[in-house]
Amino acid sequence: MKFQQWPKRAHNKNYFMVPNEIFSIGLDYREISLYTYLLRCENRETYQCWPSYKTIGHAIGMSENTVAKYVRQLEEKGFIRTEPTMMQSKDGRPLNGNLLYTICPIQAAIELFYERQFLKLEEDAARQKAMAHLAESACESHQNALCAPLRENTEP
Repeated sequence: MKFQQWPKRAHNKNYFMVPNEIFSIGLDYREISLYTYLLRCENRETYQCWPSYKTIGHAIGMSENTVAKYVRQLEEKGFIRTEPTMMQSKDGRPLNGNLLYTICPIQAAIELFYERQFLKLEEDAARQKAMAHLAESACESHQNALCAPLRENTEP
């Protein structure tokens, strides 16, 4: 039996680049799926595309409402920007078109992720400090009988 060698892949045909960072900054698998689909659709010069929720949902196996939810999440996380577009009907009436998606530079999304992580750590540290202070002041208070030190010679 002869070994069949597969043809070599052309590096620039039918492929697109996905930044490695999307796997290390806490994206949900549905966000990754949506983001990679938008990368697939984008114009490599303008970084824009405009597929409908229906088209995206059909391609990645989500309902239109679920697509809308994850579009908002990717936008909030700084991966994409969206803008509404307008169309004209045959009789000249203006209609809402698909969203225009602009893929943002990955570095901006990563910086936003780390900035939010840092703020969360600061908030957690402040919360722990406040809880320690409250516990300390509650133990020093004479009104809190549960925290008061036990006395050896207590009479019933």
